Formats: sequence, C-alpha cells, structure tokens
Amino acid sequence: MSLKIFDLSHKVAMVTGSTRGLGETAAMALARAGADVAVCGRNPMDLERVSGAIRELGKNSAGFALDVTSKQSVHDGVDRILKHFGRVDILVNNAGLNHRVPVLDFPEEAWDLVISTNLKGYFLVAQAVAPQMLKRGYGKVINMSSILGKVGLPNQLAYASAKGGVDQMTKVMALEWAKQGVRVNAIGPTYFETEMVKQIRDDPERFNFINERTPMGRWGHLPELEGIVIFLASPASDFITGQTIYIDGGWTIW
Repeated sequence: MSLKIFDLSHKVAMVTGSTRGLGETAAMALARAGADVAVCGRNPMDLERVSGAIRELGKNSAGFALDVTSKQSVHDGVDRILKHFGRVDILVNNAGLNHRVPVLDFPEEAWDLVISTNLKGYFLVAQAVAPQMLKRGYGKVINMSSILGKVGLPNQLAYASAKGGVDQMTKVMALEWAKQGVRVNAIGPTYFETEMVKQIRDDPERFNFINERTPMGRWGHLPELEGIVIFLASPASDFITGQTIYIDGGWTIW
C-alpha cells in the first residue's frame, strides 16, 4: 500500500475555529498532508498568522472571518471561500467554546451561546458547504466532538449536551449523504493541553483527576490529533462514515 492513500494534494479544506488549539492543529496537519486550507475564525491577526504559516509550507491559504452562530455570516464566508478556492473538499467543523458551572447556576444566555456555537454552528456550516460536495459527488465532513458526547462530568451541562448532539448530527448527515459520495465522521478528543482548558490544567485537583481517570495516565498532546484528522480527510477512510472516533488515551473504554 502506498502512502499516497493519505495524500491530500489538490484538495481544499475549510476549518472553522482554526486560529488556535485543536482547530489550528487540524489546519496545519491538513496543509502538511498537501491540502490548501481556508482558515476560519474571528480574530484578524490570528487568521493571518495561521494562514501565513500554511502559505510558508507552499500551500494556498487565506483567512476568512466567520461567526458560526450567524447564518448570514456563514453563508457570506462560505461564498468568499468558494470564490477564492473554487470548491471545498474537506470541512472540519471545530469552532467551539465552553461555560463551566453547576446546572442550577447555569445562565440561559450561556446555554444559548454554547449550543449555538458548538451545535447549531456545525449545522449551519455543513448546510452551507455540503451542497457543492453533493453536486460533485465527493466530500469529507469532520465534526469535532468530545468524550463528553459519550460520558458525563459535572459543570459541563451545555457543552456535553452540544457534543452529544454533534454525535447524532454526524450520524444523520452520514445517512443522508452516503450514496452521494460525502462521508461524515466525528472526532472525540479527551482533554488536550489547549488555551480552552487552561483553567482546568492549572487546577491541581482537576488536573490529577483527569490523569487518574485516563488509562494512559496523561492528557493528550496536540500532535497526537494530527493523524486522525488526516486519516478521516483522506481516501484511506473512504468506507467509513457516521462514526465518532475517540482520541482519549482510553478514557471511554471504562
């Protein structure tokens, strides 16, 4: 078997929330595998920083301002991406945020923001991007879920609810689009050392709980996410759809 099965040359990827953390890691991995990349986010300086790093690899890249909670922003952003690149072959839905408080203290506005960003946003972006994939009979959609789509933890009400929804959304999209050549899968990471979980990383009690709960005894390192992103984006995964693959050091096997 040739490693060309993982080659993404001449493919165009779009990654939401790709100016930091897991999204930036995914965008850079796809570029190193050969893809041109539309970097999406809301901070102009970060958009230029990440897209510039991809261009230094010799790939076509540009940054696009995108608010995934706004249907108009999503459609305007996708239109600009399609005009720039001509198509999108690979979509990584990654934009997300969290709000960690107990259920009885959870503000309605925080619930709405987390659900709108982490669940509705995935729907809006996929709905805008998928038609041109379906028309061409090819596409890969990768939804960034979480172990919290499968397991529960205190103070994660909206985030866990959103990620559980992402797993079900992935299945429905996969069912509807399978015969038209579009594969839809999800990645379920555990705790990786990113800015989003810095508060937990800096809390010795919570940090140690995660280490003890994980069979491998540690958090994930960002480079360990790269392989699964490339695999699901590449021809190597062409007969896989509707799955959530956990990158969790064994957390979900308990």
